[in-house]
Amino acid sequence: MKKKAAYWFRVILACSAAVAGLTLPARGAESVRRLSLAEYRDRMAAGWIGQMAGVGWGAPTEFRFNGRIVPEDKMPSWQPAMINQFRQDDLYVEMTFLGSLERHGLDCSIRQAGIDFANSRYRLWHANRAGRENLRRGIAPPDSGHPKFNRHADDIDYQIEADYAGLIAPGMPNVGIELGERFGRLMNYGDGLYGGQFVAGMYCEAFFETDLEKIVEAGLKCIPAESQYAECIRDVLAWHQANPDDWQATWKKIDEKYQRNPAYRRFSCSNPRRPNFNIDAKINGAYIVVGLLYGRGDPDRTITISTRCGLDSDCNPSSAAGVLFTTIGRKKLPERFTSALDPTKKFSHTPYTFPRLLDVCEALARQAVEQTGGRIERGADDEEVLVIPVRPPKPSQLEQCWEPGPVTGSRFSDNEMKQIVVPVKPKD
Repeated sequence: MKKKAAYWFRVILACSAAVAGLTLPARGAESVRRLSLAEYRDRMAAGWIGQMAGVGWGAPTEFRFNGRIVPEDKMPSWQPAMINQFRQDDLYVEMTFLGSLERHGLDCSIRQAGIDFANSRYRLWHANRAGRENLRRGIAPPDSGHPKFNRHADDIDYQIEADYAGLIAPGMPNVGIELGERFGRLMNYGDGLYGGQFVAGMYCEAFFETDLEKIVEAGLKCIPAESQYAECIRDVLAWHQANPDDWQATWKKIDEKYQRNPAYRRFSCSNPRRPNFNIDAKINGAYIVVGLLYGRGDPDRTITISTRCGLDSDCNPSSAAGVLFTTIGRKKLPERFTSALDPTKKFSHTPYTFPRLLDVCEALARQAVEQTGGRIERGADDEEVLVIPVRPPKPSQLEQCWEPGPVTGSRFSDNEMKQIVVPVKPKD
């Protein structure tokens, strides 16, 4: 009887796991997640559309409301044509990283990534600008993002560019973490780096999970628990539980601790003319999470709340909507977010139209699955299926911009410097 009961218990577990997208392994075997290629493309496409929707809707408010909530009557109205955000740095900068991966493979080195970023021709600001200037001067990564050379190292930059790292790594958080170690270090360090790894981790989980609190917790597992960034996200989760129906109550707590308290702005970019300006990764990451948790799975509510939190109020709803839309999938998105999308136009400073962008991401996702020990199978209907090993995240080591570790002394060689062509003046 005991053997028979154990058998049926495993049958029930296997059925439950299959419904959840998990495959229960044989004893001693590695557990895997299965995702059809068609569903992967559908969710990945939705993630990009979410980024475009969030940044397009929030753009008119960007940094116009610092240290205060955007009034409801100042929130723009959504128009379907807003989806065509082909000139947004929130999108084309991360596509520079995709370009490096497309040309050099998923194992593209950090030095090659630095050379490619140094050769970009668009305008940049804050950590991105300082990092690129360092690279062009011969300071190779990871030193290009080190606080000794980059006073913006805790800024939001890699956080707004890390979406790609999760969208090409469904269910593979360690790939997202490692991509941060290569591309995030071009311009960021410590919490500035962790913001991108956190966002990437949420995307990785969004292909398999719809519970937004669990998605946030999955992202949290991808960064050092002792970091201020992790503390900030834990705070938002706790404050949401205490005030599940009042996002403005949580906003006030975030503002008090992460905007007004100098202990949590020890390496923040400062501007005497704009004392409430705050481009620190932590507080803006908090506003991503506020949108996700209080948006309750509704696209409009998610984008609106994340935007109304203020500060970098186009980047934050872009990340929030990207994660949320990934959980929904393109086919199930409201038509107002897809009907006007132009499939023929290229993203600025890239060779990518929207369809080609999806193809590049699919090719990289295939590489990621195989390099992490997974495989691609054919289903009963001859449909390709990604078989992805389930492995716990291994966060980067703890770093703090205000107490940084030593620089590596890394410099580009003469031959590497010859590969960097610095324009006279960056193009808009």
